[in-house]
Amino acid sequence: MTQIQERINAFAALGQFIGQFTAEPFEKSQNLPQNDPYFDKMQDVLSRASASNGWFTLDNIRFALQNWSVALQQENLEKWLAPYNLSDQNDSKTVAIVMAGNVPLVGFHDFLCVLIAGHSATVKLSSNDKILLPFLAEYLQSVAPLFSGRIQFTTDQLRNFDAVIATGSDNTALYFEHYFGKYPHIIRKNRNSVAILDGNETPAQIEKLADDVFRYFGLGCRNVSKFYVPKGYDWDHFFNGMYTWKAVINNHKYMNNYDYNKAVYLMSNIKLLDNEFLLLKEDPGYASPIAVLFYEYYEDKAQLEASLAEHSEKIQCVVASDALPFGHAQQPALSDYADGIDTMSFLIELS
Repeated sequence: MTQIQERINAFAALGQFIGQFTAEPFEKSQNLPQNDPYFDKMQDVLSRASASNGWFTLDNIRFALQNWSVALQQENLEKWLAPYNLSDQNDSKTVAIVMAGNVPLVGFHDFLCVLIAGHSATVKLSSNDKILLPFLAEYLQSVAPLFSGRIQFTTDQLRNFDAVIATGSDNTALYFEHYFGKYPHIIRKNRNSVAILDGNETPAQIEKLADDVFRYFGLGCRNVSKFYVPKGYDWDHFFNGMYTWKAVINNHKYMNNYDYNKAVYLMSNIKLLDNEFLLLKEDPGYASPIAVLFYEYYEDKAQLEASLAEHSEKIQCVVASDALPFGHAQQPALSDYADGIDTMSFLIELS
């Protein structure tokens, strides 16, 4: 068996392992490698990860695990990697990964790419998401000793690396460019996702759009934070679909943001549409605050699409009836690279 196949098999085993924790009650599978010593530990890890970050509800963590359990299926991994010229003879490098912490396991794709490409990973975790990945890395190394010594987590300044993948805000990207600019690098900035509605969407499509809006409380770059509607749009149709997520207001962190933003806008005499758990504000920007969606009216869809193409560096994905389907924004495939940058190609070229 080649080392590449060993790596694939290890991540496929990891996918099976985390697949046990995607719905409650958790159901222990048989014949999974190292499952006995890690199954109970994982339940404790999930509880600690949720307790450490008020945005990381168990529901959202399970959703992230569900997506990864599907992505890490053997056939999906092999299909993803088929176009690449991977070799066991690759010259292994150490790649520093600076991870964001806005949604659970948001940096896992970079982690996967680095190890599958045959490199070593030095990971600087966000303080907001520092529990899940180290445990999954421990399980991975237990089923695949070839990863031993190739994974390191640090809270200190990054040292002794050959390349960098860093994700942050527009402000931190300036720091990243200054500090990491002399190394081969991928540096990601703020991006948001948008939706285009034409008024002919079915109730089921609008309910799926609500998933794209509210999953992870809107904190991800793939969450829809801005949408475009035609003149005369039926807002009742929109709000009826959003109502499926009415329970989001029960999260105290989300509710605090809703109350705060509503008060600020009202004191500024800004016109809002409000359904008691979501604020809609007409605004040309892309990055709306938590519990707020920006919207704009459009008259010519082709002209709108051309405008979005001109601003593609600010947009992660576009949800529409003829683009990314409603409800799929938070279910990217392995080949759906952040910011459209092919991470695997970047890593292969390092060798």
